[in-house]
Amino acid sequence: MTTAKNLYLTKIQLKAELERCLNCPTKPCMNACPVNCSPQEFISHAKKGEYDEAVKTITRNNPMGQTCGLICPDKFCMKACTRSHIDFSVNIPKVQATILENFRKTTEDYQNTHANGHKIAIIGAGPAGMAAASTLGKQGYQVTVYEASEEIGGALNLIPDERLPHAVIEKDWSFIYNPDYIKLELNAKVANPEELLTQGFDGVIVSTGEPNCTALNIIGEDNSISYMKYLHNPEIYKTTGKVAIIGGGNVAADCALTAAANGSEHVEMFVRRRLSDMRISKHEYLELINRQVNITALTSPERFEKKDGKISLFVHKNHFEEGKLQALPNSTIELPGFDLVIKAVGSKADPKIDNPRIIYAGDCKTGGSTIVEALSSGKTAAELMMHELACAAE
Repeated sequence: MTTAKNLYLTKIQLKAELERCLNCPTKPCMNACPVNCSPQEFISHAKKGEYDEAVKTITRNNPMGQTCGLICPDKFCMKACTRSHIDFSVNIPKVQATILENFRKTTEDYQNTHANGHKIAIIGAGPAGMAAASTLGKQGYQVTVYEASEEIGGALNLIPDERLPHAVIEKDWSFIYNPDYIKLELNAKVANPEELLTQGFDGVIVSTGEPNCTALNIIGEDNSISYMKYLHNPEIYKTTGKVAIIGGGNVAADCALTAAANGSEHVEMFVRRRLSDMRISKHEYLELINRQVNITALTSPERFEKKDGKISLFVHKNHFEEGKLQALPNSTIELPGFDLVIKAVGSKADPKIDNPRIIYAGDCKTGGSTIVEALSSGKTAAELMMHELACAAE
């Protein structure tokens, strides 16, 4: 297992990455960032040894900068990095995470904040909810965050500790939190958001993610478990035998890497489409290969059967015909001997309520997304809420 210290750059590595930045005046990295964080700016400060200013620059637009730095994919700032056209991109996310890990000393600046008398409820303490709380709190709103589970983080808690220790999420929350403006209620499930509007709240932001796993709707599906069950407590399902993961996204990759790290002798991902269609980063793909995870593409399950205490997968091959993915006729085969089958093909949000004082943010609004996109959605929801309340007051 990777230890936390390997998640960050050493002093020498940090210096080397800082020096590789070309200080582009057009700031392509910032323009590619969903929360408009400015790597060119915070790297420029860090080069001069102005780490306090670098921290302020990161957290100005990103309330979860350290978490983001550890798990943000390479398709945003790194893809836009001018250096990628010369040799390879500056590892901006890791630079960001390292700066915050080593040099962040303060909390969010509420010095110029004054209470405005409005109360907002936020349902869900994942990235979107945290971003909304930070945005509203700094503008003087009294915010109460309701979290159904016993800890903050939402879907971030499904990410293995070797990639994202929960303590990092807590560090980011500690930066955001201010008891004068933000209150957190854990183990507080809200069944009906509209009820909060009768309890003195002026508006509600719902950021509950997608808590309902997508079903495969195949025979024998009860012989499998959902990725949520598995990743919430992988030790319960630990096995040295064969593990199958149905799916090819980030969550499926997390399941595969967790199973491999837990000692499974054979981990295999079954991906409906092509390898090139997998929505994972290059780093994740290489990590799967390094962990000897087998990736079987253009393959879909038809049914699962329990045989002699093991699970047999009956799968068929897929192919593209006139640009459409279709099952290949007469291609069904049996793959026997699996000890565990994990479904990781997506999830769905709860039904939405049509009420102008209830605003949705994060995955429950946009579908599955990255952490930085969820943060952006949370900030946008907070700004929309402030606009709605301002218009109502006129």
